[in-house]
Amino acid sequence: MMAIYGPLQLILSVAYFFVIVHVIMSWLINFQILNLHQQVVAQIWYGLNRVLEPIYAPIRRILPDTGGLDLAPLVAFLIIISLQNYILPTIFGFM
Repeated sequence: MMAIYGPLQLILSVAYFFVIVHVIMSWLINFQILNLHQQVVAQIWYGLNRVLEPIYAPIRRILPDTGGLDLAPLVAFLIIISLQNYILPTIFGFM
């Protein structure tokens, strides 16, 4: 069981980190602290978008339209935390 639980926890931890970095970068870009004309910033931003868009897209379809406020990262963040702390330990019998 540990052979499955460990990699799943690692994947969820990496996804958690990516969502946090994506949210912080979006704030920094919107407040014009980071500039997408810088090559490194643009590559990181577009890479994160390509990785996280398959996660955000189904969530955006379910959520109601909130105008300019995107709640998909928040919901993805809550899902990742729930999986890490409650669902996976329960499935694998660690609680």
